[in-house]
Amino acid sequence: MLTISFPAQAFGTNCYVLADGPGEECLVVDPGIGIEETLREVLTTHRLKPAAVLLTHGHVDHVYSVTPVCGGELAAYIHSDDRYRLVDPLGSSSLGEQLTGMLEQQFGTKATWREPEHVVEITDSQTVSVAGIDLEVLHAPGHTEGSVMFSLPGLPEGIPDEAEVDRTLITGDVLFAGSIGRTDLPGGSAEAMQRSLRDVVHPRPDSSLVLPGHGPATTLAREKATNPHLQGL
Repeated sequence: MLTISFPAQAFGTNCYVLADGPGEECLVVDPGIGIEETLREVLTTHRLKPAAVLLTHGHVDHVYSVTPVCGGELAAYIHSDDRYRLVDPLGSSSLGEQLTGMLEQQFGTKATWREPEHVVEITDSQTVSVAGIDLEVLHAPGHTEGSVMFSLPGLPEGIPDEAEVDRTLITGDVLFAGSIGRTDLPGGSAEAMQRSLRDVVHPRPDSSLVLPGHGPATTLAREKATNPHLQGL
C-alpha cells in the first residue's frame, strides 16, 4: 500500500495519503492547516486522484482543509458524534480567538470556514471501502465524542520484515507514541478515553503499525510495553 505522510503547517498534524499504488485513486486522511500545496505535489508526483477524505475527528487542526480538498465532488467521512463540528470547527475549538489570531498571523489572512458539501457519517465497526481500500472504523471517544481509529489489513510500502507488523492502525488523537490525546477540550472525557484505551486500543493485535495524528509512527506492541497510559489495562 502506497502511504505518504506529511505534517500540516500548524500543530504538526499528520496528513496521510493512502492508495493501492501510483496512478490510482487515493484516500486523504486528516487534511489539516496549510496542507494544500504539499498535497498537490504528492498527488502529482504519484499520479494519484483523491476519492474521499477520512477524518479521525472534528478538531480544526485535522479538518481545516477538508472543504478545498473535497471540492464540490468528494465526500468527507466523519463519525456521527463529531458531525456537528464540521458546521464550525473554529467556533467549537476551545482556543477560540487565540487560534484564529494565530492563523491570521501565520498565513496573513483571517481563518474562515465553509462546510463541505458532501458528508458521510460513519459508525463503529463499519467497513469503509473506497479507492480499493477497506478500512474498519473503530469508535474510540475520549479526545472528542466522535474520535475514531481506522484499521487496515495492509502495511505501507517499505516496512522491513524485522518490524514485526502485519497491519496498520491510524489512531488520530487517540494514541501517540508514548502518550495519548488530551481530554480537557470541549467534548473530551478522561473516563471515556480510559474505556477506549481498555476496550478498543488494548485488544488490537500487537502486530499493528500505529500511524498517529501527531508525531512519529510506532507499534502497538511498543506502546503496550512502554506507554504509561496503556499500563494496567
